Amino acid sequence: MRWPPRDSADTFAPIASLESAQPVYASDPVARRFAALVDLGLERVDVVPVETEAFPVGAGRWQVMQSRPAMGTRVSITAVAESQARAVDGFGRAFEEMDRLIGLLNRYDPRSALSDLNASGRIERPPPELHRLLREARRFHRWSRGAFDVTVAPLLAVFRAAFAGAVPREPADAEVREALSRVGERYLAVSRRRVTLARDGMAVTLDGIAKGHIVDAMAGVLDRHGLRHHLIDAGGDIRVRGNRETGTPWTVAVRDPASHGLLPDVVQLDGGAIATSGSYEIHFDDDLAFHHIVDAATGRSPGATRSVSVRAPTTLTADALATGIFVLGPAAGVALVDGLRGVACLVVDRDGRQWKSRRWRSLPFTDQDEAGP
Repeated sequence: MRWPPRDSADTFAPIASLESAQPVYASDPVARRFAALVDLGLERVDVVPVETEAFPVGAGRWQVMQSRPAMGTRVSITAVAESQARAVDGFGRAFEEMDRLIGLLNRYDPRSALSDLNASGRIERPPPELHRLLREARRFHRWSRGAFDVTVAPLLAVFRAAFAGAVPREPADAEVREALSRVGERYLAVSRRRVTLARDGMAVTLDGIAKGHIVDAMAGVLDRHGLRHHLIDAGGDIRVRGNRETGTPWTVAVRDPASHGLLPDVVQLDGGAIATSGSYEIHFDDDLAFHHIVDAATGRSPGATRSVSVRAPTTLTADALATGIFVLGPAAGVALVDGLRGVACLVVDRDGRQWKSRRWRSLPFTDQDEAGP
């Protein structure tokens, strides 16, 4: 299919949280009305509730926060600026960019470019954003030795169907094996001219990378609008620049929902990103044996890890690596990160033990130029 189709026209608390024990839609009836049950499942509605707060912080400056439901959570932007109006205008432009990208990358929206690819197995002249994300996904697939794989959508569909039935049940082994026959990054061909899925019934999910990319794009809009001190929090994907109203780095709490309020760690950032992936985020059963993170090699959700937090230069990198590390498991995941530049991780395993990469505490909390082998 050619794209576009021819007929298409923190509150102000000092700590920003990297988690939520449940996505916002599970506990907030307003957000639940506007968000679908998946990471990029924003419904198209006429009016989206937006909350804005502002207060003076001295020297003619204001701290302004605006939030709205999107991507299965509540997305908030906090900025320190010399003008309330300038901050709110920048926020509006950032949210417009978020909506535009969701419209391209949401596999649950039949009008999106990604849905077109999944429905037809082919898309001509893909939008640059989709092409770039698929190329980035290939890079993280290589870095993670196959642990990060965007072709696991057929497995997620099997999980969802099994547990959404009148009598919820675990997927049968035969169902998993059949879905696995349609999974594999080697069956995905990506170029600027076209993207193709080589096997019938294949589908791509960008849930492990798209939200990070969207947050980075929003941060770019804020930068271009002159908002040099800001924090974006998209339910576990956080990007920062500059300082808080006190002139000190932004403080981010790494939370573990199973730790009964205890914080595994707190970090300070004046640039870069941090993202967390956890089995508790989107799960199909109460035991968290089947959730949104899937191992393309086994067809099952990994069980050795409870959460992974990654610090990186960009939210895209942090988002994708957190997913890949979760699949690899604590020891192999930490070893992977220790072999990469500009990144660090904290893994909480299923027993609550912490695994930290060598640079978790020593990695500078400012922007890094790059991440890689």
